[in-house]
Amino acid sequence: MYTRRLPMYLILALGSLASTALGQAPRLSVTQTPYGETPSGEPVMLYTLTNAQGLRTEIIEYGAIIVSLFVPDRDGQLGDIALGFDDLESYVRRNPLFGAVVGRYANRIADARFMLDGVEHRITANAGKNHIHGGGNRRFDKVVWKGAPYRREGEVGVRLLHFSPDGEEGFPGNLNCTVTYALTDENALKVRYTATTDKPTILNLTNHSYFNLAGAGNGDVLKHEMQINASWYTPAGAGLIPTGEIHRITGTPLDFTEPHAIGARIAELTETRGYDHNYVLDGAYGASVLAARVHEPSTGRVMEVFTTEPGVQLYTSNGMKNVKGKGGKIYNRYFGFCLETQHFPDSPNKPHFPSTVVRPDRRYESETIFKFSTK
Repeated sequence: MYTRRLPMYLILALGSLASTALGQAPRLSVTQTPYGETPSGEPVMLYTLTNAQGLRTEIIEYGAIIVSLFVPDRDGQLGDIALGFDDLESYVRRNPLFGAVVGRYANRIADARFMLDGVEHRITANAGKNHIHGGGNRRFDKVVWKGAPYRREGEVGVRLLHFSPDGEEGFPGNLNCTVTYALTDENALKVRYTATTDKPTILNLTNHSYFNLAGAGNGDVLKHEMQINASWYTPAGAGLIPTGEIHRITGTPLDFTEPHAIGARIAELTETRGYDHNYVLDGAYGASVLAARVHEPSTGRVMEVFTTEPGVQLYTSNGMKNVKGKGGKIYNRYFGFCLETQHFPDSPNKPHFPSTVVRPDRRYESETIFKFSTK
């Protein structure tokens, strides 16, 4: 069964009126409320994080999904920049990964197989003969994580835990994962990933939020000005599986080393009908580096993405068509962009790519930060 709740725009309006009536300014806070139940009867909680500037985000335990992200424009007006749905049923039944944590392995693995320590592992093939985004019904965006809110100096957040048993979707090792969403008064949303395993395994986690800095459902993102700090990319062949080569982006429509509109050269990408490419980030892998900066001219909103990951996948919702989203708005092709910080696709089968192997004696750690401002 599913439990309904008030639409988000009514909750926000009532909250705003109450705060104004009481003369209260926003402050760093975290709350939790029921969001509904899955068809199997699992309860799902929603966590709301708010900072002193009024920036707020909502996260649900199902899929560890960011369901909303309200960010001020240059006039201080809040707008929800995260594509998504109004109810749990839509996330369960028809979600194209809006806001979700993806795992165990984000992106693609060729032939749904890999070798690890001389042993072949066959995993779920869910993209033709290949594997993508964790597999089938037990991939990380389709399970209920266990959340707990917290607050500490300078931030509030929610920690979400998930246990993935040995052999699930074909992956080896009992895996304990934690995803932490933390909001600061510097308008930064930090996403931290940690995991431990009892057997050697592979792991590649990311968040698959679709963003539109003009507001979710408010047209396409082709006029957004994007810069990606990457001089190289991993070319792909059939099924978007990397060839193993690493090429310079100079002279290609993938070159965002200088900021320009997303739509300026998108028509040149005839095979993918838009951007769906892995960029090799400049800078030291393992240190937090600026991966990308995006500016939306009409609202002045700016989003910067920092990460400890070696790559980022730019995806421009190329296949989206007539998806009914929040507030009844319809999402179509190019209505959102994703910046999926990650290790490279098919890394387990490309020994020269940065390794995605995790072993029992070392904890997996990764962090991505979304920081917001205006100009």
